[in-house]
Amino acid sequence: MPETTISDHAFLADGHSAVLVDRTGSVNWWCPQRFDTPSVFGRLLDADAGHWSIRPVRDARSEWSYLTDTLVLRTRHTTTQGAVAVVDALALEPGARGHDVGLRSPRLLARVVHGVSGTVPVRMHYRPRFEYGRVIAYLQEQDGVLIASAGATRLALRASVPLTCGEGEAYADFTVREGQVETFTLGYAPAYDTEPPEAYGARDVVDNAVSAWRSWLNLHDYQGLYRDQVRRSALVVQGMTYRPSGAVVAAATTSLPEQLGGERNYDYRFVWARDFSFTLQALWRAACSDEANRQFAWLGRAMGRIGDDPVPIMYGVAGERDLTEHRLDHLAGYADSRPVTIGNDAWRQRQTDVPGEALGAAWLMREHLDDPLPADVRHLLRALADRTVTDWRRRDAGMWEARDTQRHHLSSKVLCWTALDRAVRFGARLGEPADIARWAEARDEVRDTVLDRGWNASLGAYAGTLDGDELDSSVLLMPLVGFLPAPAPRMRSTIAVIERQLSHEGLLRRWEGDPAGFVICSFWLVGCLALSGERERARRLFEDLAGRANDLGLFAEQIDPFTGEQLGNFPQAFSHIGLINAAGGLSDLEGRTPGLGAPPNHRIPRS
Repeated sequence: MPETTISDHAFLADGHSAVLVDRTGSVNWWCPQRFDTPSVFGRLLDADAGHWSIRPVRDARSEWSYLTDTLVLRTRHTTTQGAVAVVDALALEPGARGHDVGLRSPRLLARVVHGVSGTVPVRMHYRPRFEYGRVIAYLQEQDGVLIASAGATRLALRASVPLTCGEGEAYADFTVREGQVETFTLGYAPAYDTEPPEAYGARDVVDNAVSAWRSWLNLHDYQGLYRDQVRRSALVVQGMTYRPSGAVVAAATTSLPEQLGGERNYDYRFVWARDFSFTLQALWRAACSDEANRQFAWLGRAMGRIGDDPVPIMYGVAGERDLTEHRLDHLAGYADSRPVTIGNDAWRQRQTDVPGEALGAAWLMREHLDDPLPADVRHLLRALADRTVTDWRRRDAGMWEARDTQRHHLSSKVLCWTALDRAVRFGARLGEPADIARWAEARDEVRDTVLDRGWNASLGAYAGTLDGDELDSSVLLMPLVGFLPAPAPRMRSTIAVIERQLSHEGLLRRWEGDPAGFVICSFWLVGCLALSGERERARRLFEDLAGRANDLGLFAEQIDPFTGEQLGNFPQAFSHIGLINAAGGLSDLEGRTPGLGAPPNHRIPRS
């Protein structure tokens, strides 16, 4: 096992990339150019793939927290000789506030060491390894700056203490007394820029980042239930947003395993249309309508004109289509979980739910969209509805991206219904040629098919596939998108059977044999229980799930129901989106969201 677990990491962000730093003070992950580019610190996936640690020489008890309403981290290390605190922040553009935060970040990591009490010996160990650990950089001192360069990458380390250079690494041993402050900054620039990375004062970086994050959060004043948890999750989702495009990545990492030692290790540093409507709903819930507008504009640009090929299911952060998967065989993987991959071949898959995400998001945001809708938006939504008329009959990989056989996944059919239903409701706003009658006929046919062939009397539940006999938690979307009301007899039975068969202490697996509880599915269960009238039990389940985040409020993709260990890529936007939407749904039902109504779902009272 690694020295630190997945959940023993904090998350820093700057609108372009993310840093993961563990509670001992080691930076174990940073891809400074943007989320999906090569790492300069990759210790998370291999002990030799680079890190940057600042920690007491002797054993210490470490406690950490974010500075209030920020993604700036303070870690206090207490030893027998005294205590020091290390404050870590990714730099944001000086003076950028509100919706400008993260647009033009300088790609610099600042670390400030404060003497709290006593006299504490501290060691800094700087060991960059470029290209996911493949490349050892040359280290050269230039005018008091330690430059690491190799390949396409250049890093500039500035320190207030003397550095000792070794082969591809540097050290500093220093003592910190009460009241003393030492500073470090590490800036990134492409190797062939004419100038090295720009210099910024570490304390100025921290102060600016604190003000910037608080200014952003102050614009998004959610007033519903579980306000602290929602605001923290909104910050995480914003931190996982590539600000130049407005796209939200699924996670900040690649290849963290769903099961220790297993092979389901995927790169999640991309943007899934599957997540799109849930992301928009979460941003809308957290009162972030400006970010939601940018998200929708990004999807339209990324999709472009819809042709005869399958609708793309995922993109790079700037809208790239080709995300071909590669293995990094030189990396051992987290907890020896191989393969380690970059890219994700799911981009080649057919997932017929995608139009439902896009049209569902557009319907959700309809009051915020221009009227009349822009021509390109009208064309996109019409094309998606037209494709759904024929594609809903096709097998697909499903929202869990099965890599074996395509099937008639029930959740895909439900989201095809969602696409057609929302297109019909938009009606004439989609312009000509809007074939509303054809969309309505197909919508009703999809609905009848799901109700007739999705129900399994032996299970007492809607199955995961048409004519199937296996459970799948994705069918919990049926009441959440308005396909069926939760109190309808068959839907209520489905919720109960899924909870009984797939849940352990509130953690809901996606299917039988899934190795761990999938966090967003567990929050979907919260929503379904609340809508079915079991509000008190839904609140208890929400509070139990929220308590399973790490001590900084961060979630990975999955949680082992027996050990409580977080698994999968981290932090996971889908998990935090699930928390926000579940909290918002509970607030709606209790009338606790003044000024923020429920997202408009159309529910048809049919069993």
